[in-house]
Parts: sequence; C-alpha cells; structure tokens
Amino acid sequence: MCPAYRRKTPEEILQEIEHLKRGKLKVYIGSAPGVGKTYRMLQEARDLRNEGIDVVIGLIETHGRRETAELIKNLEVMPKLQVHYKGHALEEMDTEAIIQRNPDIVIVDELAHTNVPTSKREKRYMDVEEILKAGIHVISAVNIQHLESLNDIVEQITNVKVRERIPDQFLHMANEVILIDVTPEILRKRLKDGKIYHHSKIEQSLENFFTKSNLGALRELSLREVADDVDERIEKAKKSNGQSGPTGAHERIMVCVQHGGNAEKLIRRGWRIANRLKTDLIILHVSNEASMNRSAEERKKIHDWKKLAAQFNARFIAEQMNNRKIAQTITDVAVENGVTQIILGQSARSRWEEIWKGSIVNNIMRYASGIDIHIVSDYKTRES
Repeated sequence: MCPAYRRKTPEEILQEIEHLKRGKLKVYIGSAPGVGKTYRMLQEARDLRNEGIDVVIGLIETHGRRETAELIKNLEVMPKLQVHYKGHALEEMDTEAIIQRNPDIVIVDELAHTNVPTSKREKRYMDVEEILKAGIHVISAVNIQHLESLNDIVEQITNVKVRERIPDQFLHMANEVILIDVTPEILRKRLKDGKIYHHSKIEQSLENFFTKSNLGALRELSLREVADDVDERIEKAKKSNGQSGPTGAHERIMVCVQHGGNAEKLIRRGWRIANRLKTDLIILHVSNEASMNRSAEERKKIHDWKKLAAQFNARFIAEQMNNRKIAQTITDVAVENGVTQIILGQSARSRWEEIWKGSIVNNIMRYASGIDIHIVSDYKTRES
C-alpha cells in the first residue's frame, strides 16, 4: 500500500486533533537587547486590538523605556502573580490567570526568563507552552544568545556566560520566527542615548557586551539562525507536498573526489567557496569497491583526503555505488544532505566514453533538481 494512503492509528489521529487545538506561536528574535523586539510586539498588539481581536499583555518589561511604556496604554495588562521567596514578595507572569481569561492572543516578553524557584514552572517558555496547550496564541521575543546550542559560541565571542537559555526545539516549533535586525552602530547609539539601559550602565556596556565586534558577531548568528529556520520550514513544506531536493535558503557545498591528480585541488577550491559563503563543506568519494577490497594505494589516498578534510573542518563521506551509476550515487548523497552546489573535476573520460556511457555532468543534471554544478579544469602546472 502507498504510504500516503496508510490508515492512521488512533494515537496519530489524537495527536493531529491536539495539534489543531494548540495555539500558534510567533517569536521575534534579535541579536541583542535594544534592537526593538518589545516595541514591535506592542505595535502588533495595538494593530490587532484595532482589528477587533482580543489581545492582552501577559508580561512586558519596559526597562524604563518611555516609548515602550507609551505603547502599553489602552492595552489590557494581566495582573502579575505575587510569589514569596526567602522573605521577599516577587512578581511573575500569572499563567493560570491568562488561561482562565482565555484571550485570542497574549503578548509575553523575555521568553528565556527564569522564574522564581517556588514557581509552578522553572522557565517562562514552559509557561508559554501551557498557554499554547490551552489554545491561546502567543507572541513572544528572545535574543539569539539565549539559544541553548549557541551558548558556548556566545561565551567565546562575548566572554559572557549566558545562564538563561531556551531549547532550540522550542524556537523551531514556532509557527513564525521574525528577525528584528539593526546594525551595531545603531544599537550602540541607542545605548548611548539611554534607550536600552540606565545611564549608570552605559559606559560599562559599551566597553564589554556592546562592542562593535560582539554585536557584529551576534548579528551574524541571528541572521544565520533565521536563515536556517526558513530553510527547514521550506524543506518541511516541500516534503509534505511530496517534493524533494534542496531549498537553496542555506547553501551546502559538496566536492566529489576520485583517484585523479586534482583531488586535493578540488577540496581546496570547495573550501574557499564554502568559507566565502560561511557554510558547511562535504567531501564525497564514490567507489565500486567495499572498503576491505581497496588497494593499499587507494586506502592511502582516502586517508590523505580525510586529513585534508579535517583541516578544513569538512565532513568526509566514502560511498559505495551498490549497482548504481556514479551520477545517481552522487545525486543520492547530495539530496540526502541538502547540498545546493556540487564541485566536480574535469572528466577523465575520452570523448568516445562519454558518447558510449554518457557524461557524468549531464546525468547528474538529469537526476538532480535545483543543484548548481561547478566544473574545475584539470590543468597541470609546469615545474620550474
């Protein structure tokens, strides 16, 4: 039976029903505090209210910003929950009150916030999860440094250990992710003008977290994260429509090497392209022989290619053809790994072989869709 017509299990049907009941999540993501995420959320809340949609403020931190506070006027703000901890009365978002109020949409700021230890849930994103389960739509915001997978990278860039983090999967399950992007120069000016932190923190912030190099690197991380997110969404949409092939939103380079004399040249050319595009590099070697049947010379070449690949932080794949044509094997690996550009050396086949067996390039183009192919000439330099 075709998989598309397989009868769904009762558990799968229940999961689909629960998914339909679930609220939708929109997340504004930025490279650093002060890019304008909260301001943008409140603007959207006012627009939604003017359209007659029931929207409330679950929690917003203005941080003393006058423009942000102005946007809250005339919007319904849910009272905060009083939480007692170590003799102090602290405030947190009242998740249960929001669920009971049951608006169409709730605005929740600072998604990575850690709740007071005596709270029902440890993190604010967990509160948001409960609100979504109740069928309420959520608009929230987070900065790139709070993503779990980027924690080490952010610390290396900024020398700051970010302790409040959210799982990457939570962001990836959002129905919509929107990047709020400003240049480091604009962000530093906002800081100097007192639009981000209190005046007492400005000089210290400019010299530490808000340096141009830090902000530039965090901005690049934000752009790449959102690009990857778009890539994944396009890929999922294509798969659900029965389509295959790369999306093209995020480049992936694959170099194909055989036992000719230009393999290392191809690897270096591939690295230069991948480095320029700031993307991943794959080195592919296709063989008719299983690894145990390769000659000593072949094993040594593969060992040398692996060493060179490691230098360039590239992934090396040795693929056996298994009764496939070489072009089909290359295409299979490319599609499986989401490759958008394939780099090949000039064919060593004679003109008669190409007529009899077919051009590898032409066959790849026939098998693959949406993949660019680069042919590197096999010129030889003269020894001096």
